[in-house]
Amino acid sequence: MMNQEQKEQALKRCNAICKNTLMETLDIEFIDIGDNFLTASMPVSSKVHQPDGVLHGGASVALAESVGSAASMMFLDVEKVFVRGIEISANHVKSISEGLVYAKAIYLHKGRTTQLWEIRITNENQELISLVKLTTIALSKK
Repeated sequence: MMNQEQKEQALKRCNAICKNTLMETLDIEFIDIGDNFLTASMPVSSKVHQPDGVLHGGASVALAESVGSAASMMFLDVEKVFVRGIEISANHVKSISEGLVYAKAIYLHKGRTTQLWEIRITNENQELISLVKLTTIALSKK
C-alpha cells in the first residue's frame, strides 16, 4: 500500500513525462494513484470539442490511452521494458460540453507481457461518459 509521500512522488513522475506531448496539449493531469489504479483529469473546452460543441470521442480515447499507458509504466519495471498500447475500444454513453472529465484506469489483468485495463471516464458528478478497454504490451528494451 502506498503512503502519501509515495503517491505524491509517483504523480510527480507521471506529470513530468507529459511535457511537450499530447497529454500537455490536452491539459491532462494525473491526480491520484493507488496499488492497482491511476486517475487523470482533463478539462472539457472548445479545444477538445467536436464541431457541435461536445467532447470529441477521440479526445476521450486519447485521455484513456494516456492514463492506461502511464499506469502500465508506473506498475512495471520501465528500466527493462517500454509500454505500448496495442488495442483500445471505447463506448461513449453521455456527452459533455464543459467542466472536467476524470479517467480512472484499473487493472483487469497484470501480466508480464500484456496488461488489460478498464478505464471509466466520468464527469464531475460521477456520471459515466465513456467506458474504455485498453490492452498494453511490455516490450523488452534489450
